[in-house]
Amino acid sequence: MSEHITQDAEGEHDNAYAGLLGNDAHWAFGTDFEDPLAGVDTTIPEGVDAAELAQYCLMLGDDALIYAHRLSEWTSNAPDLEEDIAIANIALDLVGQARLLLARAAAADPSLVPSLPEGSPVPDEDRLAYFRDAGEFRNVRLAEVPNGDFAELVTRLLVLSTWRLATLQRLVDHPDAVLAAIAAKGVKELAYHRDFAGRWFVTLAGGTEESHRRLTAAMATVWPLIPELETGTAVERAVGVDPASVAPEIAVVLDQVLATAGMATPDAPALAGVQGRTGRDGMHSEALSRLLAEMQVVARAHPMGRW
Repeated sequence: MSEHITQDAEGEHDNAYAGLLGNDAHWAFGTDFEDPLAGVDTTIPEGVDAAELAQYCLMLGDDALIYAHRLSEWTSNAPDLEEDIAIANIALDLVGQARLLLARAAAADPSLVPSLPEGSPVPDEDRLAYFRDAGEFRNVRLAEVPNGDFAELVTRLLVLSTWRLATLQRLVDHPDAVLAAIAAKGVKELAYHRDFAGRWFVTLAGGTEESHRRLTAAMATVWPLIPELETGTAVERAVGVDPASVAPEIAVVLDQVLATAGMATPDAPALAGVQGRTGRDGMHSEALSRLLAEMQVVARAHPMGRW
């Protein structure tokens, strides 16, 4: 771990990992890779507050990172291999979005980046991902709640991808060219995520009595967390997309899917925050702390590690 594995030409064909070591492009993360924003002009455009832009990128990046972890927990547990691969690929798409957004946050406001021992090779985006405590994360709570069954996965993915797609579609024209470019890339990915979830939602609704029952139960779990997605913070309204402005579009899309599936909209009250504070304020469920304990344990144990 402490140093890159080296190999000589003679032993190359006897090393099962030789094919992996020849091309670093296989790997998305590590301490010996190029800055994801290398060569990109990260100058803050006139009229945009750098600190607010960084906070906004942190929110969107944390949503992607935390939900990607939940999706990755499905690896090898999906109903069949094709769906297993699809879910893993959706998680990877979100990890990629998180990496770019956290890198943008760090470039816009370096004061957000946790300090590590001098000489640590951990890049800024990884410091933000692996060296912050739960109260410093700004993801919505729907991204962090523990996984349920496959119907819950489909329902949560449908809601989150619909909401995120509508948001990123509006960010394509953002004055910050870096955020606009990240959004343009994400739109293509999220359109697939929403389609995947929508198709499965309709399938489960029209499947068996049991799949219909599970889908109904999943909606009762997910729907109380939708109002949090629609409640904007001052930062979102100032520098990003006001969630309240995309709420009508999200409602239309979800109504269309539910109508096609023959499902009724749940009459479920919103899940309240704590003294009015929710995920965007750093107020999370206990589930996030447990998730971070697993996700961050290796990185935190080796802050000087070179991977």
